[in-house]
Amino acid sequence: MLIAKLHDTEPDISIDQVGLIIADQFPAWTGLPLAPVAATGTDNVMLRLGDRLVVRLPRIASAVPSLTKELDIAPLLSRQLPVAVPVPLAQGTPGRGYPWPWTVSGWLSGQNPSPGQASGPALAADLGRFVRALHGIDVGKNMAVGPLRSYRGGPLAARDAPTRSAIASCEGLLDVPLLTAAWEEARQVSEGDGGRPWIHTDLQPGNILVSGSRLAAVLDWGGLAIGDPAVDLIVAWNLLDHAGRAIFRDALDVDEPMWRRGRAWALSIGLVAYPYYVDTNPALARVSKYQIEQVIADISRCS
Repeated sequence: MLIAKLHDTEPDISIDQVGLIIADQFPAWTGLPLAPVAATGTDNVMLRLGDRLVVRLPRIASAVPSLTKELDIAPLLSRQLPVAVPVPLAQGTPGRGYPWPWTVSGWLSGQNPSPGQASGPALAADLGRFVRALHGIDVGKNMAVGPLRSYRGGPLAARDAPTRSAIASCEGLLDVPLLTAAWEEARQVSEGDGGRPWIHTDLQPGNILVSGSRLAAVLDWGGLAIGDPAVDLIVAWNLLDHAGRAIFRDALDVDEPMWRRGRAWALSIGLVAYPYYVDTNPALARVSKYQIEQVIADISRCS
């Protein structure tokens, strides 16, 4: 069974192929059942291995450097975070036609929340405390260079051209004049002039696990970087509703400029993702559409 591709540059990856790679490199796990994990991630293929493990294989070459961060940095940060994060147990090497390194981690239990349907006060507060804890971890001597520099952690002004291009691609899918007006309003923010902390960069429902009404784990640390903390506020619009956002903001305790910058990030990321994934990744497209709608609703409330 071939894994469906999301990008033109992906290699073929099949479940049988992954099973052979595991048998070659980690014989103790030979014969454990493999099953695709339903997720909205776009850079990696996720396969559950037995009951307690998950295999993570980069889909594209640009995702390969993130493995180092997930192997070396995320486990260290996890000691200061209030919820679980994936801890890699093994690193595989290229083989059987698959070209890149890959990892095996422990399986974390929980469910992905649904946008707009997971806005209970406990979850919103948990998310705010998680983001606050992450941003409060000392970056030490690490700097926003190399793998720790992310396009999502830099100046928002750099998002203007790709966002406008994405809006044009939404012709026939969404209301382009409305999107243009929303972006013109959202982008009128000051760039962050404060510290540059650790940032996750991709807090969205597919990377969040809940147990009951509480936050249980945060997944996918491949985008971990040092940069503008406002980018981690996007979860307020891609998951929460208006009431949940207020609780999240209170728990995080951010000022108005940072909040508005986070809203602009949410709109830009949603606009870029929606037309790109509307046909290939319906789950992510639904998340993107929801966050676009939530930002527009917020702008309307403030005008």
